[in-house]
Amino acid sequence: MTYECISLELGSPITRLVLDRPERRNALSLGLMQEMLDALDRVAADPSTRVLVIEGRGAAFSAGHDLGEIVANRDADAYESLFGTCVDLMTRLHTIPQPVIAKVHGVATAAGCQLVAACDLAIASDDARFATPGVNIGLFCSTPMVPISRTIGRKRVLEMLFTGDMIDATTAAEWGLVNRVVPVAALDTAVVELAERIAASSPSVLALGKRAFYEQEGTDERAAYGLACAVMVDNALTDDAHEGMTAFLEKRKPQWKTT
Repeated sequence: MTYECISLELGSPITRLVLDRPERRNALSLGLMQEMLDALDRVAADPSTRVLVIEGRGAAFSAGHDLGEIVANRDADAYESLFGTCVDLMTRLHTIPQPVIAKVHGVATAAGCQLVAACDLAIASDDARFATPGVNIGLFCSTPMVPISRTIGRKRVLEMLFTGDMIDATTAAEWGLVNRVVPVAALDTAVVELAERIAASSPSVLALGKRAFYEQEGTDERAAYGLACAVMVDNALTDDAHEGMTAFLEKRKPQWKTT
Protein backbone atom coordinates (compact mmCIF):
# COMPACT_ATOMS: atom_id res chain seq x y z
CA MET A 1 0.00 0.00 0.00
CA THR A 2 1.24 3.49 -0.87
CA TYR A 3 0.73 5.89 2.02
CA GLU A 4 -0.12 9.58 1.70
CA CYS A 5 -0.25 10.59 5.37
CA ILE A 6 2.43 8.41 6.98
CA SER A 7 5.69 6.73 6.11
CA LEU A 8 6.81 3.24 7.13
CA GLU A 9 10.03 1.39 6.52
CA LEU A 10 10.14 -2.30 7.35
CA GLY A 11 13.08 -4.67 7.29
CA SER A 12 15.10 -3.77 10.38
CA PRO A 13 14.72 -4.49 14.13
CA ILE A 14 13.61 -0.92 14.82
CA THR A 15 10.78 0.15 12.52
CA ARG A 16 9.67 3.77 12.37
CA LEU A 17 6.12 4.85 11.64
CA VAL A 18 6.17 8.58 10.91
CA LEU A 19 3.07 10.78 10.91
CA ASP A 20 3.61 12.85 7.78
CA ARG A 21 1.13 15.73 7.70
CA PRO A 22 3.40 18.48 9.00
CA GLU A 23 1.30 21.20 7.38
CA ARG A 24 -1.62 20.05 9.59
CA ARG A 25 0.56 19.41 12.64
CA ASN A 26 0.07 15.70 12.00
CA ALA A 27 -3.65 15.84 12.74
CA LEU A 28 -5.23 12.40 12.95
CA SER A 29 -7.57 12.49 9.97
CA LEU A 30 -9.65 9.44 9.12
CA GLY A 31 -7.32 8.69 6.21
CA LEU A 32 -4.21 8.93 8.37
CA MET A 33 -5.65 6.61 11.01
CA GLN A 34 -6.70 4.08 8.37
CA GLU A 35 -3.17 4.14 7.00
CA MET A 36 -1.78 3.64 10.51
CA LEU A 37 -4.02 0.62 11.03
CA ASP A 38 -2.77 -0.90 7.79
CA ALA A 39 0.81 -0.16 8.81
CA LEU A 40 0.32 -1.76 12.24
CA ASP A 41 -0.97 -4.93 10.60
CA ARG A 42 2.16 -4.99 8.43
CA VAL A 43 4.40 -4.42 11.44
CA ALA A 44 2.67 -7.19 13.38
CA ALA A 45 3.33 -9.62 10.53
CA ASP A 46 6.95 -8.54 9.98
CA PRO A 47 9.39 -10.96 11.66
CA SER A 48 12.29 -8.50 11.37
CA THR A 49 10.59 -5.78 13.48
CA ARG A 50 11.44 -6.06 17.18
CA VAL A 51 10.33 -2.56 18.26
CA LEU A 52 8.07 0.05 16.64
CA VAL A 53 8.78 3.77 17.07
CA ILE A 54 5.99 6.25 16.31
CA GLU A 55 6.99 9.86 15.65
CA GLY A 56 5.78 12.97 13.85
CA ARG A 57 7.39 14.95 11.06
CA GLY A 58 7.66 18.70 11.37
CA ALA A 59 7.04 20.94 14.36
CA ALA A 60 4.58 18.71 16.26
CA PHE A 61 4.06 15.11 17.28
CA SER A 62 0.30 15.39 16.72
CA ALA A 63 -2.28 18.07 17.41
CA GLY A 64 -5.12 15.53 17.60
CA HIS A 65 -8.11 15.08 15.34
CA ASP A 66 -8.48 17.18 12.20
CA LEU A 67 -11.09 19.72 13.31
CA GLY A 68 -11.72 20.83 9.73
CA GLU A 69 -12.74 17.28 8.88
CA ILE A 70 -15.07 17.12 11.90
CA VAL A 71 -16.78 20.43 11.11
CA ALA A 72 -17.19 19.53 7.43
CA ASN A 73 -18.91 16.19 8.17
CA ARG A 74 -21.71 16.90 10.65
CA ASP A 75 -23.23 13.46 10.47
CA ALA A 76 -23.56 10.72 13.09
CA ASP A 77 -22.39 7.98 10.74
CA ALA A 78 -19.32 10.00 9.76
CA TYR A 79 -18.48 10.66 13.40
CA GLU A 80 -18.97 7.01 14.35
CA SER A 81 -16.58 6.04 11.56
CA LEU A 82 -14.01 8.64 12.63
CA PHE A 83 -14.02 8.00 16.36
CA GLY A 84 -14.52 4.25 15.94
CA THR A 85 -11.44 4.12 13.72
CA CYS A 86 -9.54 6.04 16.41
CA VAL A 87 -10.57 3.45 19.01
CA ASP A 88 -9.48 0.64 16.67
CA LEU A 89 -6.12 2.35 16.20
CA MET A 90 -5.42 2.91 19.89
CA THR A 91 -6.39 -0.62 20.88
CA ARG A 92 -4.42 -2.12 17.97
CA LEU A 93 -1.27 -0.63 19.49
CA HIS A 94 -1.82 -2.99 22.42
CA THR A 95 -2.41 -6.11 20.35
CA ILE A 96 0.55 -6.00 17.97
CA PRO A 97 3.30 -8.24 19.39
CA GLN A 98 6.08 -5.65 19.29
CA PRO A 99 6.62 -3.00 21.99
CA VAL A 100 5.69 0.49 20.75
CA ILE A 101 7.61 3.64 21.73
CA ALA A 102 6.24 7.14 21.16
CA LYS A 103 8.99 9.61 20.26
CA VAL A 104 7.41 12.92 21.26
CA HIS A 105 8.43 16.45 20.38
CA GLY A 106 6.49 19.70 20.09
CA VAL A 107 2.83 19.36 21.00
CA ALA A 108 0.80 16.23 21.63
CA THR A 109 -2.74 17.39 22.21
CA ALA A 110 -6.19 15.78 22.36
CA ALA A 111 -6.04 12.58 20.28
CA GLY A 112 -2.31 13.21 19.88
CA CYS A 113 -1.95 13.00 23.66
CA GLN A 114 -4.18 9.92 23.50
CA LEU A 115 -1.73 8.35 21.05
CA VAL A 116 1.17 8.96 23.44
CA ALA A 117 -0.76 7.38 26.31
CA ALA A 118 -1.78 4.40 24.18
CA CYS A 119 1.80 3.56 23.19
CA ASP A 120 3.57 1.11 25.49
CA LEU A 121 6.40 3.56 26.24
CA ALA A 122 7.14 7.22 25.52
CA ILE A 123 10.22 9.44 25.50
CA ALA A 124 9.75 13.18 25.14
CA SER A 125 12.05 16.02 24.27
CA ASP A 126 12.19 18.86 26.77
CA ASP A 127 10.21 21.12 24.42
CA ALA A 128 7.22 18.75 24.36
CA ARG A 129 3.85 19.84 25.71
CA PHE A 130 0.69 17.87 26.35
CA ALA A 131 -2.98 18.77 26.70
CA THR A 132 -6.56 17.57 26.32
CA PRO A 133 -8.07 20.94 25.37
CA GLY A 134 -11.33 19.76 23.83
CA VAL A 135 -13.42 21.27 26.62
CA ASN A 136 -12.32 24.73 25.45
CA ILE A 137 -13.84 24.23 21.99
CA GLY A 138 -16.98 22.39 23.09
CA LEU A 139 -15.78 18.85 22.29
CA PHE A 140 -14.78 17.05 25.50
CA CYS A 141 -11.79 14.73 25.06
CA SER A 142 -13.77 11.61 25.95
CA THR A 143 -11.81 9.04 23.94
CA PRO A 144 -8.40 10.52 24.86
CA MET A 145 -9.58 10.24 28.46
CA VAL A 146 -9.54 6.42 28.28
CA PRO A 147 -5.81 5.67 27.88
CA ILE A 148 -4.70 8.82 29.71
CA SER A 149 -6.79 7.91 32.78
CA ARG A 150 -5.15 4.48 32.73
CA THR A 151 -1.71 6.10 32.64
CA ILE A 152 -1.89 8.95 35.16
CA GLY A 153 -3.93 9.45 38.34
CA ARG A 154 -7.60 10.47 38.45
CA LYS A 155 -7.10 13.95 39.88
CA ARG A 156 -4.40 14.77 37.34
CA VAL A 157 -6.31 13.57 34.30
CA LEU A 158 -9.47 15.33 35.42
CA GLU A 159 -7.51 18.56 35.78
CA MET A 160 -6.26 18.14 32.21
CA LEU A 161 -9.75 17.32 30.94
CA PHE A 162 -11.62 20.07 32.83
CA THR A 163 -9.18 22.90 32.11
CA GLY A 164 -7.55 21.95 28.83
CA ASP A 165 -4.32 23.45 30.16
CA MET A 166 -0.96 22.44 28.73
CA ILE A 167 1.52 20.53 30.87
CA ASP A 168 5.22 20.58 30.08
CA ALA A 169 7.42 17.55 29.48
CA THR A 170 8.81 17.50 33.00
CA THR A 171 5.32 17.42 34.47
CA ALA A 172 4.31 14.71 32.00
CA ALA A 173 7.20 12.57 33.23
CA GLU A 174 6.40 13.25 36.90
CA TRP A 175 2.79 12.22 36.27
CA GLY A 176 3.79 9.09 34.34
CA LEU A 177 2.48 10.08 30.92
CA VAL A 178 5.99 9.63 29.48
CA ASN A 179 8.91 7.54 30.70
CA ARG A 180 11.55 10.23 30.57
CA VAL A 181 12.49 13.62 29.16
CA VAL A 182 15.69 14.38 27.26
CA PRO A 183 17.09 17.44 25.46
CA VAL A 184 15.77 17.95 21.94
CA ALA A 185 19.15 17.10 20.42
CA ALA A 186 19.30 13.82 22.34
CA LEU A 187 15.75 12.60 21.59
CA ASP A 188 16.52 10.26 18.72
CA THR A 189 19.56 8.79 20.48
CA ALA A 190 17.55 8.12 23.64
CA VAL A 191 14.75 6.43 21.68
CA VAL A 192 17.18 4.25 19.73
CA GLU A 193 19.03 3.25 22.90
CA LEU A 194 15.77 2.17 24.56
CA ALA A 195 14.59 0.37 21.42
CA GLU A 196 17.89 -1.49 21.07
CA ARG A 197 17.78 -2.50 24.74
CA ILE A 198 14.32 -3.99 24.24
CA ALA A 199 15.18 -5.55 20.87
CA ALA A 200 17.97 -7.58 22.51
CA SER A 201 15.39 -9.76 24.25
CA SER A 202 13.49 -12.68 22.77
CA PRO A 203 10.72 -11.30 20.52
CA SER A 204 8.44 -14.22 21.32
CA VAL A 205 8.83 -13.65 25.06
CA LEU A 206 8.24 -9.89 24.65
CA ALA A 207 5.08 -10.60 22.66
CA LEU A 208 3.86 -13.06 25.28
CA GLY A 209 4.56 -10.61 28.09
CA LYS A 210 2.94 -7.66 26.34
CA ARG A 211 -0.20 -9.67 25.63
CA ALA A 212 -0.39 -10.80 29.26
CA PHE A 213 0.07 -7.26 30.57
CA TYR A 214 -2.91 -5.87 28.67
CA GLU A 215 -5.06 -8.92 29.40
CA GLN A 216 -4.54 -8.63 33.16
CA GLU A 217 -4.81 -4.85 33.27
CA GLY A 218 -8.10 -3.84 34.81
CA THR A 219 -8.92 -7.26 36.28
CA ASP A 220 -9.01 -7.85 40.02
CA GLU A 221 -5.90 -9.17 41.76
CA ARG A 222 -6.98 -12.82 41.93
CA ALA A 223 -7.96 -12.93 38.25
CA ALA A 224 -4.74 -11.16 37.29
CA TYR A 225 -2.66 -13.69 39.20
CA GLY A 226 -4.56 -16.56 37.60
CA LEU A 227 -3.86 -15.21 34.13
CA ALA A 228 -0.22 -14.40 34.94
CA CYS A 229 0.41 -17.83 36.45
CA ALA A 230 -0.86 -19.58 33.32
CA VAL A 231 1.34 -17.33 31.19
CA MET A 232 4.38 -18.13 33.35
CA VAL A 233 3.78 -21.85 32.86
CA ASP A 234 3.51 -21.47 29.09
CA ASN A 235 6.54 -19.17 29.02
CA ALA A 236 8.68 -21.52 31.11
CA LEU A 237 8.03 -24.31 28.63
CA THR A 238 9.37 -22.36 25.63
CA ASP A 239 12.75 -22.95 24.02
CA ASP A 240 13.73 -19.30 24.48
CA ALA A 241 13.08 -19.45 28.23
CA HIS A 242 15.35 -22.46 28.62
CA GLU A 243 17.97 -20.92 26.36
CA GLY A 244 17.89 -17.69 28.37
CA MET A 245 18.15 -19.39 31.75
CA THR A 246 20.89 -21.73 30.55
CA ALA A 247 22.85 -18.84 29.05
CA PHE A 248 22.59 -16.96 32.35
CA LEU A 249 23.89 -19.95 34.28
CA GLU A 250 26.68 -20.46 31.75
CA LYS A 251 27.52 -16.73 31.75
CA ARG A 252 27.08 -16.29 28.00
CA LYS A 253 24.83 -14.32 25.66
CA PRO A 254 21.59 -16.14 24.78
CA GLN A 255 20.88 -17.19 21.21
CA TRP A 256 17.15 -16.75 20.74
CA LYS A 257 15.39 -19.31 18.60
CA THR A 258 13.59 -16.58 16.68
CA THR A 259 16.78 -14.64 15.80
